[in-house]
Amino acid sequence: MSAFFTGDQSDPTVQPVPASVVERVDAADSTLSNPRRAVLSLGSNLGNRLETLQGAVDALEDTPGIRVKAVSPVYETEPWGVEPGSQPSYFNAVVVLRTTLPPSSLLERAHAVEEAFSRVRDERWGPRTLDVDIVAYADVVSDDPVLTLPHPRAHERAFVLAPWYDVEPEADVPGRGPVARLLGEVTREGVTPRADLELRLPE
Repeated sequence: MSAFFTGDQSDPTVQPVPASVVERVDAADSTLSNPRRAVLSLGSNLGNRLETLQGAVDALEDTPGIRVKAVSPVYETEPWGVEPGSQPSYFNAVVVLRTTLPPSSLLERAHAVEEAFSRVRDERWGPRTLDVDIVAYADVVSDDPVLTLPHPRAHERAFVLAPWYDVEPEADVPGRGPVARLLGEVTREGVTPRADLELRLPE
């Protein structure tokens, strides 16, 4: 029996996280001084949607003061607030960051990443190559019209809550309650997990 419980490396079902991966993640964390946690929502419904979302993840990781800690599964979502069939469907995902940037600087970076992918803000609810929204920043609750925290509609959108729950099932929306409970209170209609698609954490 003792041999069974030794974690025999010849057992193909035993897949420990390589020490090199753990060390790399720890080393990345040590480059940030007193980082805060932030949750961002990504969406795209024009062009190569998956490639665009991956590009956004990579661009965020390339930002000084930001480390991407988790990337959610991809969901395909019917556009919000428009006539059905009037726009292509979205690919949506959530990323969890550690950052030393204050919320205002993180917002500037989010807009810069959008602009890098030719985002045009000419129509509310309009189609877009890339949408990067700050969903939550630490436990901050703010009604600042420039950046309302948490995002004022995150608690009622399954395309934000479902991927967020996938990567942080114990998370809370500041001032609103547990993501798990909020997700149970909204419809998932038109929000479909795409198990055939995957975003990768930056190297």
